[in-house]
Amino acid sequence: MTTGATIAILVALAVVFLGVVVAVRLVGRGPHSGGRGLRRRFGPEYDAAVARHDGDEKAAAKDLKERLRRHEDVRIAPLTAQSRELYVARWTGLQEQFVDAPARAVGEAELLLGRLARERGFPADTWDELQDSLTVHHPHTAHGFREIHLAAARSRAEQVPTEQLREALVRARGLFEDLVREHPQDHRPHRHARHGGPRPAEPTARGTGGAIPQHAREGGRAARKEGL
Repeated sequence: MTTGATIAILVALAVVFLGVVVAVRLVGRGPHSGGRGLRRRFGPEYDAAVARHDGDEKAAAKDLKERLRRHEDVRIAPLTAQSRELYVARWTGLQEQFVDAPARAVGEAELLLGRLARERGFPADTWDELQDSLTVHHPHTAHGFREIHLAAARSRAEQVPTEQLREALVRARGLFEDLVREHPQDHRPHRHARHGGPRPAEPTARGTGGAIPQHAREGGRAARKEGL
């Protein structure tokens, strides 16, 4: 075999080897892969999943991949302008109510978040299913729903320090703002329009990316003075 032929064979083998290495790395970076891919996809929810599985990253990765499989294709439904205004006004009212009745305000905030999530199209046959679907689409704020759920349940069983309830409400507000924020699809015909208008929704909200009525903005300023 000539020197040229030997060199050609070695170059071909090197190209094949390089192709295999690149392919393996690309697969490892996919959104459904473990490790870095899942950590980037889920952010703080990745760490929360690892903690719930007592540090077992393989078990956490399996859990997160299953969530993606079940909920990644959830179609987020638009909100009408009227529905958004109602939610915004109701959330502002809950923040004001917190001053005199913190436990009641937290319980109603949990219910309001659930209604808003269902209206946006998230599956809600069980609380766990709703929470899992929220972590897929809102991984940086979904913990707020978990925390206000726990705070509301605890406040029904015992007296909870007001500061802990306030912190739960503040964290839940991040998810609320994500859910109520205006999105491009909100300008399309509403999925309930053919049935005579949107479902009645119990509003809730504060500052978001969508339009907020003047009375809600004024209520939000008062609530912020109270630290909410």
